[in-house]
Amino acid sequence: MSPIPPNSDFTLHNLPWGIFSMPGESPRVGIAVGDQILDMSKVGEMGLFDFDTSVFYEDVLNPFMALGKEVTNGARTQVQEWLRSKDGPLTNRPDLFEDRLAATMHLPVRIGDYTDFYSSIEHATNVGKLYRDPDNALLPNWRHLPVGYHGRASSIVVSGTPIRRPSGQVKTKAMDTPEFRASQNLDFELEMGFLIGKDSTLGEPISTAEAEDYIFGLVLFNDWSARDIQKWEYVPLGPFLGKNFASSMSPWVVPLEALEPFRIAGPVQDPEVLPYLQTEGLNNYDIKLEVSITPKGGPETIVSHSNFGYMYWNMAQQLAHHTVNGCNVRVGDLMASGTISGKDAASYGSLLEISEGGKKPFLLADGTPRTFLEDGDTVVMRGWGEKGDIRIGFGAVSGQITE
Repeated sequence: MSPIPPNSDFTLHNLPWGIFSMPGESPRVGIAVGDQILDMSKVGEMGLFDFDTSVFYEDVLNPFMALGKEVTNGARTQVQEWLRSKDGPLTNRPDLFEDRLAATMHLPVRIGDYTDFYSSIEHATNVGKLYRDPDNALLPNWRHLPVGYHGRASSIVVSGTPIRRPSGQVKTKAMDTPEFRASQNLDFELEMGFLIGKDSTLGEPISTAEAEDYIFGLVLFNDWSARDIQKWEYVPLGPFLGKNFASSMSPWVVPLEALEPFRIAGPVQDPEVLPYLQTEGLNNYDIKLEVSITPKGGPETIVSHSNFGYMYWNMAQQLAHHTVNGCNVRVGDLMASGTISGKDAASYGSLLEISEGGKKPFLLADGTPRTFLEDGDTVVMRGWGEKGDIRIGFGAVSGQITE
């Protein structure tokens, strides 16, 4: 194993899982370690594990995740110990590692169902002020339950996949009737997602106390949004074509257990939530987030600094609410947080908020103005946690807008 660079996202505290391939080779399971990938298909051949290691030859993580946390956490802990050992089975075995920067990364899971929540009170308030009554920005149900909708799993793509500008019906206040055209208000949404690693039973809710046993790990998530299409279509059933054209996901899945050092208390929930949504302990996570825009041929501009810890509704509450009616979840299902915004403009998680619906242009580092995304713009989202000498990062999720 090569030395891990300073400030690497992929330290020995982390060890995220992903699906990679090298030129001319098939996709398989790997673990990110600094600038390298530990090829778990090769490790599996060494006879070190007491489970069926053929799962490491799969092109998705689903079969591995389905083995259960006792197995998956145990495998990660063993690898962690071996990598830290000076005379362990992985020591002086460069043949087990690949160059991470030369690898092709693939969507890490086969996503069966995808649910997007709306769980940042700052974001929901900002959008409510723009689209509805500024004095009553939150709808009456918002503080009582985690609002969500079912999205489209088929259009979720791995980081780096180009994003084609969508077209749809648009109607502005100046129009008598809608017209069909390419979206002019294309936006990003800064989100995090969690992946289900355990099937539940139809008709049996998952409690907040049980939720973490079902959450395998987390990813960065960009739920691209066509605001002009969305604004015309979303009443009364919510997002449709303005959202389902593409969502981007980071390739490395950070195990929930790796985030243990970053637990924090969430915002005070007022009024008190119903009993099935009540939680104990620290259920939010201090994960720093940032978003940048890089125009084609231009420099990068950081446009948002946010934090996963801002979430009003936490993951345990989201999963408990999702299943309280008996809805079952399956291995590989994805739940996204909804846009993550803070209290000030520097921490807003969408251009809708940053530009106040397009009314307030801002400048990129090269001096060009933006309200929404233009063709050629590349959006990059990054996330990491730091506490003392522990650093855990998610890498990045990126996408470039094409015509």
